[in-house]
Amino acid sequence: MNDFAKTRRLTADKLRWICDESCFEFDSTMSVPALSDIIGQQRAISSLEFGLKIESHGYNIYAAGLTGTGRMTLIKTHLEELVKFAPQPEDICYVYNFANPDVPRMLLLPTGKGCEFRRDVEQLVVSLQEEVPRAFESKEYETEVSAIAQASQTRQQEMLNALESFAAERSYSIEFTKIGITLQPVRDGEALETDAIAALPESEREELEAQREEVQDQVQRFLRSAKELNKETREKIEAIKHRMGVFVVGSMVEIYREKYEEFPELAAYLQAFQEHAVDNLGDFGEDEEKPQLPFMGLRQESDADKLNKFRVNVLVDNSQTEGAPVIIETSPTYYNLFGRIERKSVMGALFTNFNMIKAGSILKARSGYLVLNALDVLTSPGVWENLKKVVKHEEVRIEDLGEQYSLIPLSGMKPEPIPTKLKIIMIGSGRIYHLLQSLDEDFRKIFKVKVDFDSRMPMQMAVAEYPAFISTRVREENLLHFARSGVAAMIEEGSREVDDRDWASTRFADIADLVREASYWAGEMGVKLVEREHVEKALREKRFRSNLVEERIQQLFEDGTLMVDVDGDRVGQVNGLAVLDLGDIRFGKPSKITVKTWMGRAGVIDIERESKLAGQIYQKGVLILSGYIGAQYAQGRPLTLSASLAFEQSYESVDGDSASSTELYALLSSLSDMPIDQGIAITGSVNQHGEVQPIGGVNEKIEGYFAICKQKGLTGGQGVMIPAANERHLMLAGELQDAVAAGEFHVWSVTTIDQGLEILTGKSAGEPDAEGVYPEGSIHRAVLDKLDEFREGLKGEKEAGDEGEEKKDKDKEG
Repeated sequence: MNDFAKTRRLTADKLRWICDESCFEFDSTMSVPALSDIIGQQRAISSLEFGLKIESHGYNIYAAGLTGTGRMTLIKTHLEELVKFAPQPEDICYVYNFANPDVPRMLLLPTGKGCEFRRDVEQLVVSLQEEVPRAFESKEYETEVSAIAQASQTRQQEMLNALESFAAERSYSIEFTKIGITLQPVRDGEALETDAIAALPESEREELEAQREEVQDQVQRFLRSAKELNKETREKIEAIKHRMGVFVVGSMVEIYREKYEEFPELAAYLQAFQEHAVDNLGDFGEDEEKPQLPFMGLRQESDADKLNKFRVNVLVDNSQTEGAPVIIETSPTYYNLFGRIERKSVMGALFTNFNMIKAGSILKARSGYLVLNALDVLTSPGVWENLKKVVKHEEVRIEDLGEQYSLIPLSGMKPEPIPTKLKIIMIGSGRIYHLLQSLDEDFRKIFKVKVDFDSRMPMQMAVAEYPAFISTRVREENLLHFARSGVAAMIEEGSREVDDRDWASTRFADIADLVREASYWAGEMGVKLVEREHVEKALREKRFRSNLVEERIQQLFEDGTLMVDVDGDRVGQVNGLAVLDLGDIRFGKPSKITVKTWMGRAGVIDIERESKLAGQIYQKGVLILSGYIGAQYAQGRPLTLSASLAFEQSYESVDGDSASSTELYALLSSLSDMPIDQGIAITGSVNQHGEVQPIGGVNEKIEGYFAICKQKGLTGGQGVMIPAANERHLMLAGELQDAVAAGEFHVWSVTTIDQGLEILTGKSAGEPDAEGVYPEGSIHRAVLDKLDEFREGLKGEKEAGDEGEEKKDKDKEG
């Protein structure tokens, strides 16, 4: 190891931030009070309070952030406090529309009045079923109807007698049969048969026929008069029934009309109820037993159930709601949100009525708050577009989803829309928020409040608040309390989660899981307080449950299936580092990167890009290499270079620019013929100025390479070179820290490519003099010499080619 490398080597104490236990004023979390609010989300709390309290149209809320940052907890907490002081919403009912049965009427009633009104109407129907038959069975009704019927019968008999007398005067008798009235000629009291009529003189037959016509005309007049009489009689009886119905129904309805006179809509409905009931008094007669179906012994049901129309369908009853409703819809399908019209099947036929209209979550949350998951809303057919309509028009239409997309108009109920105003809180990722902002022009109009949940909090705040969070979890779930060392270990893990010593994670769902697991392992060990060792045990066990893939990859390195050199020197070859993220675990994986250079003008050929295995960010990093080479070595001379660059044994797509500095080191090594120490793995991106830039996953990358070196045997010269800007992100495992302290492994940090070259090769990168000339033996001088050699070779090749062409031309002339 050269002297310069020693200056860039990090000591063990810089590889991990250790939380100072002496900063705690408690011995254990038993003396730490529980939390009263969400921590680390001041911005989100302020935004949420604003969004919940502003009542202007369109100020719905989108809560953006990572899972586990406390979005739902914060929303629930604030809603619980806010809704206590909010007025209770109205009840929502549907009733039969007597004027237009296909359009059920909507009624909005004060809180608790819905069920009361339903009970009153049911009692009214029961009373009418008792009183209507009783009224028509009364002696007064029967007497009055009998008098009209008797008078009609007497008048009809008089008309019949007159008809018979008229017929007898003209020698005819009248007979009433099942098929009508027949006329029979009579002589001397005896009916004349056909033969007798034929034997009469012609003059008598003609007279008899004339008399028949006269009687027939009189019969027709009689029939018309009888019909008029019957009609008049029916009208008189109907008038009596109507008068009786108005009296009976009106007296019953008037009781409830007075009760609900302050509600105009109910008064109008009761008036329509009364008019319809009076016109359909038969609906309140004695129920006839419905016939049994011949199949399966079921009773037949019908849409036209004569009493269904007199019922009240209470869609939403808020009598038990305290303050404004809060509905958290975990399954926001179309029908769960907007309501549905149910149907019953009887012998394969479907029927429905207004009593089968059911409310969805939006109506249940009316005048309150509805909490939804953004991804669920966007992936449920028909939900997003209809949700926007509800917000924009402030009304809900209950209809079948199929009707909206059917090419053929379908007949069915069209319930009146329900005016609806509520606050929608949609929870989702920041990515979904930005996509909706850019792709849906309505989104910004209806979700005007963004509540952004941060995934990290300042370390100073974490040291103060983490103990209270741990104490809260312990008390609420009856776990073991944490000692100082256990709390410190938790804070350190929170820092590692965000890869930054100055910040700690606010993904408290994960932190809470670690609290539970550490408490479990402490209990298994028979202690009463959770110490650092128990937190570390929980972390190891959690990783063990998920790292099967990592172990399999490490075995491939150990048996040589995946080839990587961790000692020796090689030209044009380096060890790059990548992070594999499987969701529940992240780990580092070294990759061999090789570069070959030769004379030519092809430039840098990236094999990953040519084979279409490279992502866009990776390709950008490779292109930056060309910018650096051109700026560094081609200011006063043309650049003549062909180079191929490859990730060896890479069979999946590659993305990210964290290997760009690694590739540049390999390229410069190949051009300068300076070997690189294979024990040093490299990570970091580079810009065109040759400055090494920070990358992500630095801890996993270092630990992944350390695991491979440990397998193959630590030599004391191995290590990882990282960007200096990543020093603040180091939270390495204790085992690795111990290895660095013992000199078995190293971590170097650099700010420029030149510094990295000196560590990797043991040679000076070189500084140009006033004339731009690099010193002999420096890496840059060697690179320039190689490029000059390529250029001269190409120049000689071109001159030889030109001479050959000139000779051919002369030979042709000769």
